[in-house]
Amino acid sequence: MPANLTPQYKEAEQRFRRATSHDEKLETLREMLALLPKHKGTEKIQADLRHRVAKLEEEGEHARRAGPQRFDPGHVRREGAGQWVLIGPPNSGKSALVRALTHAHPEVAAYPFTTRVPLPGMMPFEDVQVQLVDTPAVAPHHTEPYLANLVHSADGILLVLDVTSDDVEESLHELLSVMERARVWPEGRPLPPDAPPFLLVKPVIAIGNKRDLDPDETFAALARGSIPPGITFHSVSAEHGAGLEDLRPTLFERLACIRIYAKEPGKKPDLEKPFVLKRGATVRALALAVHKELGERVKYARIWGTARFDGQQVDRDHVLSDRDVAELHS
Repeated sequence: MPANLTPQYKEAEQRFRRATSHDEKLETLREMLALLPKHKGTEKIQADLRHRVAKLEEEGEHARRAGPQRFDPGHVRREGAGQWVLIGPPNSGKSALVRALTHAHPEVAAYPFTTRVPLPGMMPFEDVQVQLVDTPAVAPHHTEPYLANLVHSADGILLVLDVTSDDVEESLHELLSVMERARVWPEGRPLPPDAPPFLLVKPVIAIGNKRDLDPDETFAALARGSIPPGITFHSVSAEHGAGLEDLRPTLFERLACIRIYAKEPGKKPDLEKPFVLKRGATVRALALAVHKELGERVKYARIWGTARFDGQQVDRDHVLSDRDVAELHS
């Protein structure tokens, strides 16, 4: 009997293959199990997924019992709706940008290499938060060895450039070299015919900083002309705030996420703390995010938002949309 795997399951399977951390692999396997059609043709796949989930859960428990592990400077625990890693040359304004967009307070100074370790901050956007990670500067013969791993595991990359600098093209070349070592390819740019299977496609945005020193945007236009296809360009001033409010929604939207508000029968939905899921997520994926056992038991949901009428009943394979309110029933 054919398995008839859904597009949502296949997308989750691709994310599992790209996963690099233990927690990410475990979370994606659980989602695959919830998205897998349940019939005789998928019994072996179900058994294999359950075995792999159990194995990862056991490994995680052993790791917790073993106590603290050796510090890995190339790993920053992902929080919020997604993680953007900022890379840039010395004095491009990465720290100032993180400081302007988040509540973090990285050291900002006029001398190079102020940032020595990755520093995360949370950027508020409407009712969610997006993680931004400041990193040590990238320069010829001076790039932290762990930076490629950090870029590889991020959800998106911000290339921060000083548009008033004399060496924008050279700086951009160094940043693209880091992406190449990280095996990351810009989303929206066609893959080369000889692309290796381990190449990860991610959203990449170039930030042309110090717009306040470029009133007629001459330097920004020159910088934009150096950016390869598939990488969008945003001109901002981290110092004065110009362009930052336009950047916030872009950083959320490029993560391809949706916000879903869970509702218990007979109660009002919690509109302050949405569940953040990947675009294309189903009712079953939401149930799994609420609780892994609910992901197995959920039968249908009632939907407010994009439904044809308020409270419309949909099955557990129904694809949710941003800002839907969902009442789960098992």
